[in-house]
Amino acid sequence: MTEQHPDLVEQPEPTGHPDLTPAFGSGPTVGTAPAVGTAPPPAGSPALAPTPSLGSTPSQTVGPYLHIGLLWPDGPDVVPAGTRGEIWIRGQVFDGAGAAVPDALVESWQADPEGRFDHPDDPRGARRSAVPGFRGFGRSATDAEGRYAIRTLKPGALPGPDGETEAPHLNLSVFARGLLHRLVTRLYFPDEAAANFADPVLGAIDPARRPTLIARPAPDGFRFDIHLQGPDETVFFAL
Repeated sequence: MTEQHPDLVEQPEPTGHPDLTPAFGSGPTVGTAPAVGTAPPPAGSPALAPTPSLGSTPSQTVGPYLHIGLLWPDGPDVVPAGTRGEIWIRGQVFDGAGAAVPDALVESWQADPEGRFDHPDDPRGARRSAVPGFRGFGRSATDAEGRYAIRTLKPGALPGPDGETEAPHLNLSVFARGLLHRLVTRLYFPDEAAANFADPVLGAIDPARRPTLIARPAPDGFRFDIHLQGPDETVFFAL
């Protein structure tokens, strides 16, 4: 994500997702104007057939070509290996049938442990993190079992756009074949119960669905599974 505090609006409770496959037209439509640079037919000549007008090219899905240009060797490392206090965010990406998605990409964007961004959109001003090598941004492709992993630090709380305080969280985007646009969600931490209770974004979500945004403790950090569809669907946000 490129903004510090996007205006996140929960999508309506789904009644079944639309088909995410691009809809192709049934064929060119027929226009009535002659082609550019074509002179009108001489008087008495048979009328020329109308020049067909081609439709626009269908939108391209984000995958599977994302593996060609969006990955780099240290993509999962928001901080370098060995950074004090580092944690791993691990999980799996599942489709609506509960099957693992083996060719997705999970992208993270977050504040540093002090709740600051080295980004001009931070209203307090961009400030480089005191943590050496912290870049706030990570990318991890999923493996054959749909697993991803991101090495990072737990972020600090940050001020919301209306004066509230937002709980520590990661902003996550999911790219995968069949998606015309990325899916955007948030990861909150289970050991921040009071901050989560006061968070204005979590507070706007149906309580029954809030658990889909809360990570679970793991031996080396936290686990956060992402369900693209189905009964356990993760809450996604419209930007």
